[in-house]
Amino acid sequence: QLQLVVSGGGLVQPGGSLRLSCAASGFTLGDFTIGWFRQAPGKEREGVSCITSQHRAITYHPSVKGRFTIDRDDDKNTVYLQMNSLKPEDTAVYSCATSDTCWGLDKTRYNNWGQGTQVTVSS
Repeated sequence: QLQLVVSGGGLVQPGGSLRLSCAASGFTLGDFTIGWFRQAPGKEREGVSCITSQHRAITYHPSVKGRFTIDRDDDKNTVYLQMNSLKPEDTAVYSCATSDTCWGLDKTRYNNWGQGTQVTVSS
């Protein structure tokens, strides 16, 4: 059974950093594009970043570009999201999912959603 396990969330002060992990179970993560998404209370889920499988093409939402970095370690079957210079508006539940390409971070093109991890940026 294809499963993604998300970890690494927590409470951090503005300007701080967190590193999220998206680990694959039951399949080879290297065969898929992986997207990171977030959903804040009362808002729709939005795409944050994605990385394709073969060519490692990367897309970032404009609001996180220059602050977040996505990377993948196919040997560890894991994709990471390094989040620096965090802002209160980054507060959300972050999850990852699979696709065959980034699709401009269109969430309707993604499957096998992980359970999500809470990121709270607050002083």
